[in-house]
Amino acid sequence: MDLKKLDQDLTAIVEKRIALSKITYADERYDDIEEELHDLEDDFNDEYGDKLEAELEKIYAKLKSDNDVLLPSAYLANAYTPMLPDANGIVSYEVKGAEGVPIESEQFDKQDVRIVLIPNPTRFVMQINGLSLKDLWRSR
Repeated sequence: MDLKKLDQDLTAIVEKRIALSKITYADERYDDIEEELHDLEDDFNDEYGDKLEAELEKIYAKLKSDNDVLLPSAYLANAYTPMLPDANGIVSYEVKGAEGVPIESEQFDKQDVRIVLIPNPTRFVMQINGLSLKDLWRSR
């Protein structure tokens, strides 16, 4: 798997989600941007789905969760906040609030535990009660 391309493709999806969140349904560009977003997500699942799902299977096993693994695009947050670029000019993102896919595990009794997909580097992050706490898998 080309990890650089993975980051680029995921970043394109996140940037499109950010663009979509800045306009209303009444905006004449909304439908076009939404369609572009869905195409990017479909392409992402087609290209990286099997490998990312395999990583998710390992994560779910480690967390002792009986939930079903979903397509990678399901783990995308609705809202991402861009951070300042690093020394190489790469923008990372953070996610706040209850985003991603909820999972159930006896290890986290009655807490809201979710897994969210974040780019640069591409990673699956565990959120507990709306706070990003731990990278469960990283592309680099």
